Amino acid sequence: MASIEEVRAGIASANEKASESLGALQQAQSSLEQAQGELMQVTQGSGQADVSEANSLLAQAVSSVTEVVQSVQAAIQASEGVAARL
Repeated sequence: MASIEEVRAGIASANEKASESLGALQQAQSSLEQAQGELMQVTQGSGQADVSEANSLLAQAVSSVTEVVQSVQAAIQASEGVAARL
């Protein structure tokens, strides 16, 4: 069985990796929002169903990334709570 110090170190390492992923996720979210804005701008007024579908899918992707960011942040907070109780 791991010692308390080993568990704390493991939690800190996991949180560091999770925090690093937040930067990449936030960059992805920003890029997706930019792509959505550009697509909406250049296809404004188009009646083609594919355009509407593409815009909706980008909006869904942005929402999904936002949810992932929130989940990672919650996981970090929860594991910090575990470490604090050790």
